[in-house]
Amino acid sequence: MHNEYELLDSGAGRKLERFGNVILSRPCDQAIWEQQSPELWATSSASFSRELGWSTPGEADVPSSWVVTINDIAMKLKPTPAGHLGVFPETRMLWNWITDALTSAHEKNLNVLNLFAYSGGATLAAARAGSSVCHLDSSRSMVTRASENAALNQLDRAPIRWIVEDVTKFLDREIRRGRQYDAIMLDPPSFGRGVRGEQYKIDKDIVATLERCRALLAARPAFVLLTSHTQGTTAAQLERLMGDTFSSGEIASGEMQLTGADGVRPVSSGVWARWGRPIGADTGA
Repeated sequence: MHNEYELLDSGAGRKLERFGNVILSRPCDQAIWEQQSPELWATSSASFSRELGWSTPGEADVPSSWVVTINDIAMKLKPTPAGHLGVFPETRMLWNWITDALTSAHEKNLNVLNLFAYSGGATLAAARAGSSVCHLDSSRSMVTRASENAALNQLDRAPIRWIVEDVTKFLDREIRRGRQYDAIMLDPPSFGRGVRGEQYKIDKDIVATLERCRALLAARPAFVLLTSHTQGTTAAQLERLMGDTFSSGEIASGEMQLTGADGVRPVSSGVWARWGRPIGADTGA
């Protein structure tokens, strides 16, 4: 597996990561321990702070954009004023699971819905398994980035629908149309806004969103995958949400982690839960 990402070190409220040839130091509230390899931090290409933004050693410029391959998926990265890059590498192991789950499904040419889809890592993980994907995000710039990432992976001709829309409005419209999906993935924000300023708050809206997703599931769905980066949310909470919404299925949950070489302390960075039909199960989600 080709992988150009690794966590190099963490501690003192920061994380040091390598994205290809670029090494970045960024805030990390979870890293409350001491740094294991203080000497490595001097090798950073750029550093971000919430007070001062991006900075580089000497007179070097912060890279404007570059491409890295993470778990065999090429992604275009661009530093933002908020310190983001256009990828959350803690989700990369879920990408592998998505591809494997859809590839091994009894039915082929599955229809997959990816909500709050960001720059498309999960979308491309599904597309490389041969599935048709509907990719939805309220940010036009991120949907554009996701389509660029598809081209980087020779998936620009794959059956992917690129949708810029408010999630709730889109789901209601799909329900009225009688659309069905074999798998649904969603990564709702703590707080977000739709195309026309619609507000989304995970603590207030997630239950209704999951109920709408249930209404869109096909008769023999493959899975529903829910991830969250909301501070304080636990895997057990997501698992209970899935159990309350979907019946007669198998549920698993866990942490998403930033990882590096052996001996590098992993950093927890969000949680996930997934629901799936037992083999041979019928309708009635």
